[in-house]
Amino acid sequence: MLLIKLATKSLLNRKASALLTLFTIAISVMLLMSIERVRVDAKSSFSNTISGTDLIVGARTGDIQLLLSSVFRIGHANNGVSWKSYQFISEQRGVKWAIPMSLGDSHKGLAVLGTNKDYFEHYRFAKKQPLSFLQGHEFNHLFEVVLGAEVANTLGYQLGDEVVIAHGMGNTSFHNHDDNPFKVVGILKPTGTPVDKTLHIPLAAIDAIHGSHAHQHEPAQADANDHDHDHDHDHDQHDDVDLVGTPKQITAFLLGFDSPLYTLQVRRNINQYKDEALLAIMPGVTLRELWEMLSIVEKILLLFSIVVVLISLLGMLTSLLSSLNQRRRELAILRSVGARPWHIFTLISVESLLITGLGCIVGTALFYALMLLGADYLQSHAGISLNIALLSSYELMLLAAIMVAGFIVGLIPATRAYFYSLADGMSIKI
Repeated sequence: MLLIKLATKSLLNRKASALLTLFTIAISVMLLMSIERVRVDAKSSFSNTISGTDLIVGARTGDIQLLLSSVFRIGHANNGVSWKSYQFISEQRGVKWAIPMSLGDSHKGLAVLGTNKDYFEHYRFAKKQPLSFLQGHEFNHLFEVVLGAEVANTLGYQLGDEVVIAHGMGNTSFHNHDDNPFKVVGILKPTGTPVDKTLHIPLAAIDAIHGSHAHQHEPAQADANDHDHDHDHDHDQHDDVDLVGTPKQITAFLLGFDSPLYTLQVRRNINQYKDEALLAIMPGVTLRELWEMLSIVEKILLLFSIVVVLISLLGMLTSLLSSLNQRRRELAILRSVGARPWHIFTLISVESLLITGLGCIVGTALFYALMLLGADYLQSHAGISLNIALLSSYELMLLAAIMVAGFIVGLIPATRAYFYSLADGMSIKI
């Protein structure tokens, strides 16, 4: 207890250098804890890019290829799924909801998704969070478009603006459908997922803009009906444009079930479907497989955080060693009043432990402050849903490892002080 008091007073005596060392350790602890929490939650959020969807169904291809094309809008499916197959599967026992998805068009390099209103009702991201509107509402008429948050921000679109869709994905689009512009009626809140970079239009509009003669009279009829309404877009009065016409095929579709028990059974039936070569994947499982392929990112983050901690501990070592020469007089006085060399050794060791311990406490406090301040930003811009909870057992082990490392580092100046005190003790005796 006496040594702890002496160590505290000694540190207070050297406030500037002690606070600088403590602050350096605190920052490194904050960075280590933040990187670790972001690493874990990034993995979890990546697995929850699409949440609450039991199966993704598309033409038979690789699991990851189907996931990338349907969820991340990367690449494109070689084949589609016939509307007949979609209807048959979506009517199977246990299917709670089905969301058709038609991809292949774009706007200024951003993906256009043809779907129906079930998309806005049942699509979930992160921890089963629903899509919500920043402005406007879902599409109610054929040539209306709902924008993802990043589309609106990047291109500066507002409600009422007109958007022209181009045929083809990304920068390979080669034909603009100028004769059928879409009116912006809704802008979604940021999700940090590919939804933010997507333009959503009614499924029937996909065929309409591609000049399908089977649907030419139907949009006109829908437009004629529009004049009979007051155009207020309430759910009680809409044209159900998702039911106007039926496309020949779609890119993929999402399925949700009444019970998880149906998932494996229906998945097996789809993969063995005789009328068409289809593939059903469980998005959560495939996302984890994809993350494993990107595990190098985790390793780099972990390596970076370890280097940061080592640098801060080396800073503490440098500080303690540089102060030893200035403290020779202090150590000699302690020896003259009866302190033994092992007392001096313990005193320096306790000082390093105090600095490391306080650095861990302050660093943890800064970590939580940073998490609280950055949670919304990371969710909306990076799609990382931070779990602001008590420290996990692994995080507590990291703090314990830092304490042990701090103690080991402190042994170096403590040993030097021990020999200083021995030499000083001998000179005092002489």
